[in-house]
Amino acid sequence: MDAQGRGRADNIDPADQWVLNPNTGEYELRLGPSAPQSAVPGPRRPASRAGAGAPRRRTDPAAGRTRETGPARGGDVPPPRSGRRRGTEPEPPPGRRAARRPVKKKSKVKRALAWTAGGTAFVLLAVGTAGYLYIKHLEGNVTTTDVEGAAKDGFSKDDAFNILIIGTDKRTGKGNEGYGDKGSVGHADTNILLHVAKDRSNATALSIPRDLIVNVPDCPTKQADGSTKVIPGTDDVRFNTSLGQDGRDPGCTMRTVKAVTGIQPDHFMMVDFNAVKTLTTAVDGVNVCLAHAVDDKESHLKLPAGEHKIEGEQALAFVRTRHSWGNKGDLDRIKVQQQFMASLMRKMSSSDTLTSPTKLVSLAEAATKALTVDKGIGSVTTLKDIALELKKVPTKNISFLTVPVKDNPADGVVHKTVIVDPALAPPVFDAINSDVSFTEVKKKQKAEKDAQAARLKGTRSAPSDVRVRILNGGAQSGSAQQTLDWLQNQQGVLKSENAGNAPAELSKTTLEYAPDQAAQARELAHLMGLPGSALKPGKSVTNSQGLPAMTLTLGKDFKGAGVSLTAPSKAPAVDKSTADKVKCAS
Repeated sequence: MDAQGRGRADNIDPADQWVLNPNTGEYELRLGPSAPQSAVPGPRRPASRAGAGAPRRRTDPAAGRTRETGPARGGDVPPPRSGRRRGTEPEPPPGRRAARRPVKKKSKVKRALAWTAGGTAFVLLAVGTAGYLYIKHLEGNVTTTDVEGAAKDGFSKDDAFNILIIGTDKRTGKGNEGYGDKGSVGHADTNILLHVAKDRSNATALSIPRDLIVNVPDCPTKQADGSTKVIPGTDDVRFNTSLGQDGRDPGCTMRTVKAVTGIQPDHFMMVDFNAVKTLTTAVDGVNVCLAHAVDDKESHLKLPAGEHKIEGEQALAFVRTRHSWGNKGDLDRIKVQQQFMASLMRKMSSSDTLTSPTKLVSLAEAATKALTVDKGIGSVTTLKDIALELKKVPTKNISFLTVPVKDNPADGVVHKTVIVDPALAPPVFDAINSDVSFTEVKKKQKAEKDAQAARLKGTRSAPSDVRVRILNGGAQSGSAQQTLDWLQNQQGVLKSENAGNAPAELSKTTLEYAPDQAAQARELAHLMGLPGSALKPGKSVTNSQGLPAMTLTLGKDFKGAGVSLTAPSKAPAVDKSTADKVKCAS
């Protein structure tokens, strides 16, 4: 071995063994004969003893012939890149040389951007970066839980989605025994409802305080023997008891979020203490800023004022610290946690992380091992898809805010818990439910929006002239009949009928009509509070009397007869931060 190549086999960086396959766009593991074996399991082809070390013959389907390759090295793994660079790759036999397709090289940054994914939820982000790596291996890292119908069966790339991110106080893993309530069953201590807009122009991360007083509903939970047990609900308790207490699972927390906010989480992701330690270590630390020095005896965080890079135990201490911020309560700790998550998201999106295969591999392992998710998103491929959708959201349009609350009057003089602010909270919930951004976003397809608004302008028919068939396309059972009774008895729309269930469920309510029924459509939209986007110019159908009629399909967004579906034009002004801004904990 010459001086230049000496020692290569014994000093191979594991990250250098991952090679981009130009045909698939994915990383593949390349191991040389003397390279250290990867811990990642993979398919192996057993070699016969007689043929061990003998040249193999490979069929060239294009040429209809075979050619010899080098000695078998454990499956169809090509020689290491270092060998190819030094010209040691076996040459094809004399005659027709194997054609090599020219490959256009991409910059490291561009390739990394194609592999990785972004978002506010650090767990989602890390899983996304793993998407194109060794997925089969990672599948075994993710834990799934059956939440008995509380989550959707799958994930759609075409819709807005809500993911409940739960951080538990369960003390599992090495080195976590000394953190406070070591006997905790795993309560919902950190809770973030992440809403991603349908057009991916914005996202909202809504923090739910653990000390928020709520009513926990009845929760069907799957037992170890496969049976289902309904855990009775309880009123006027802390939100964090919606998980772990009395055997409640994450589905109970999802149901509690729906009861409190009116927003239905589609999926959940749960992590414990280890996630913060392993993920921050995987990215070589996260930058934080302190407005004042901290020496917290509870969390053991000790840092001077200014900027710092923290990871592992120190990062966990940072997000656990409560008594050193603001009024020393959980609400100020939530703000610091939001700042920490924004910083971690920026770090994962930086070129320093994206161009390091070693960091990407470490992130993949750390994130998947930290995760527990519902069965609807239990595959790494689906988690990758979620993260890639998050990557489309600009960081300046990712908002962090907290449920508007006020002190619980039942606490007396010493306020330990909070309640939902009945004046400020509902507009926040409505904005999220209606896919309205809390940041100024550039309006997409303005011409289309103007066209939708124009459908509501013009003359309207009299209610008695409106002829419509009503179908239930995903609304609560009985909604079609309820709407029929309301239209006929209270609005004078007598030419209406219940047409049963729609062939498929819809996320949004629609009204389809023929061009000559536009005046009828405008009147029905006026009576029901339908937005212009709900009106779908098309064709009429024949009702039970053989007459042309419009089709009203009540979607999952239907809130009840007489309840307007027109979304707010803008979100309410709230105290918030965005993922692109650096803020100092104070």
